[in-house]
Amino acid sequence: MTELPDAPGWSEDDSRHFIDRGAYFVPERETQIDTIRGVVPPAPDGAVIVDICCGEGLLCEALARRFPKAEIHALDGSRTMLAAAKARLEAAGAAHRTTLIDIAETGWRAFDRPIHAFVSSLAVHHLAGPDKARLFGDLTAALAPGGAIVICDLVEAQREAGLELWKRHWDDGVRERSLALDGDERMLDIFRADGWNYYADPGADPVDTPSPLFDQMLWMAEAGLTGIDVHWLRAGHAIFSGVKP
Repeated sequence: MTELPDAPGWSEDDSRHFIDRGAYFVPERETQIDTIRGVVPPAPDGAVIVDICCGEGLLCEALARRFPKAEIHALDGSRTMLAAAKARLEAAGAAHRTTLIDIAETGWRAFDRPIHAFVSSLAVHHLAGPDKARLFGDLTAALAPGGAIVICDLVEAQREAGLELWKRHWDDGVRERSLALDGDERMLDIFRADGWNYYADPGADPVDTPSPLFDQMLWMAEAGLTGIDVHWLRAGHAIFSGVKP
């Protein structure tokens, strides 16, 4: 794997904290995972599925269990996350590969064979709009016919009312999760103290640059994808996908 420095605005400590707190901070995480794996097309034996910025590997593991004869490629900018993902994939008995990348770079987007599906969760919002459009184009070019790109990510609110709703909905979700798992609201206090809710202060962290959902669907269409659809939306987090003809 190529050695990379910590990504701007993210450290290995952040990775460890997110592994500990993701169950609280990610809205309806189990539903997200189930939705993403549910819209990946049926995979032929030996198909390659690439998880871009795989985190601790929860989605990788779910994909490996749904497609046991596929090869899962786990990509991330964090060594901590890749180690966790590798452990999950090994426990699942999956054919797999792990690679350290910077999502903003383009060199990793060349593959030695067509890819059945690209998935990515909570990562693409770190790219500016034109860079998202280029990413979708690069990934589409690497897809096999009938392959899909499935994105789960923060999206930009277009109206103040929407911004306020998503801020409240995200807080409410963390509160509900904290009460369900721990019986108190301590993790909501940590969530707020960490400034995790993008919609509470959209300009707080310059590495967070979500784009409107409509724009991203147009960029998918411009890249050559069809059947572009939204599958889930909660607290400003959307799951959407397109398929290569």
